[in-house]
Amino acid sequence: MKKFDLVIFDLDGTILDTLPDLSAAVNDALARRGLPGHTVEEYKKMVGNGVRNLCLQALGDPSEEVLEASLRDFKNYYVSHIDVQTRPYEGMPELLRDLQQAGTAVAVASNKFIEGTRMLCARFYPFIPDGCVLGETDGLLRKPEPDMLLQLKKPFPADARCCMVGDSWTDVEAGKAARMATVGVTWGYRRTDALVEAAPDAVVEDVDALRRFFFL
Repeated sequence: MKKFDLVIFDLDGTILDTLPDLSAAVNDALARRGLPGHTVEEYKKMVGNGVRNLCLQALGDPSEEVLEASLRDFKNYYVSHIDVQTRPYEGMPELLRDLQQAGTAVAVASNKFIEGTRMLCARFYPFIPDGCVLGETDGLLRKPEPDMLLQLKKPFPADARCCMVGDSWTDVEAGKAARMATVGVTWGYRRTDALVEAAPDAVVEDVDALRRFFFL
């Protein structure tokens, strides 16, 4: 018997390793302004709260004009190079397919801008319908607010069993606010201690452990 009717996954650091391409895109925007770039490891501390916040941290203390221009350059570069180095975490596509085949609906809720989120899902997870993929967009607040999760849950009965899976405390808090079960994964970009402190229902260290959580 399936454990959940709906499982919602975070994107960056949960089902896709997107950091190399994100880093390259921000560094391109910085280079256009004569600014030094940052390492992939440094960007780990900046991602997770949308691209505006990412560019803001990378730039330091920019004016609004510089920030907006940098965001435009970032998006132009990123959309054109979105899957150069990005790859699914090993075993994740198979796990999501197996959940679907077991009768569990699969969805994605990301703080990444919605165009980029849907491009990446179409490229690496084409079996997830567009309507089940949400990113940062007007009218829906970013995680840790539950807006995206509640939107994805709307087609289901009020008593549907739902779960949120992500690598950040923001995913855990969003899941709790939406009254869903929560699972934290430790292979992503956020600090494990912050993830554990958010007190998800389970913390898993690899995809095999996540599979056991859903199927055992």
